Amino acid sequence: MALNDDLDGLFSDLAVSATAGSTTANGILDEPTQIEVGGQVLFVDYVFMCKSSDFGSEGENLVAGDAITIDSTAYEVRAAEKDSDGSITMLSVSKT
Repeated sequence: MALNDDLDGLFSDLAVSATAGSTTANGILDEPTQIEVGGQVLFVDYVFMCKSSDFGSEGENLVAGDAITIDSTAYEVRAAEKDSDGSITMLSVSKT
């Protein structure tokens, strides 16, 4: 069975709820990733992994600067990247 055969199962056990605009769906929040250059921390990002189909046209409706509430905390989208088959989107987000 391929991973994308049962994405609902993947996003049920470890998932938290997220809302962007009028859409609410589940995903997995990874905390935090530090981005360092030359030994200096530039920013700390969180990554929210969700089904691409949950947030608009295959996840493409969420772009840098968009607001999203994840597990009752406000975040701003920094970037959205899809996995190799496009079924999962990784949103790089930062707390607002």
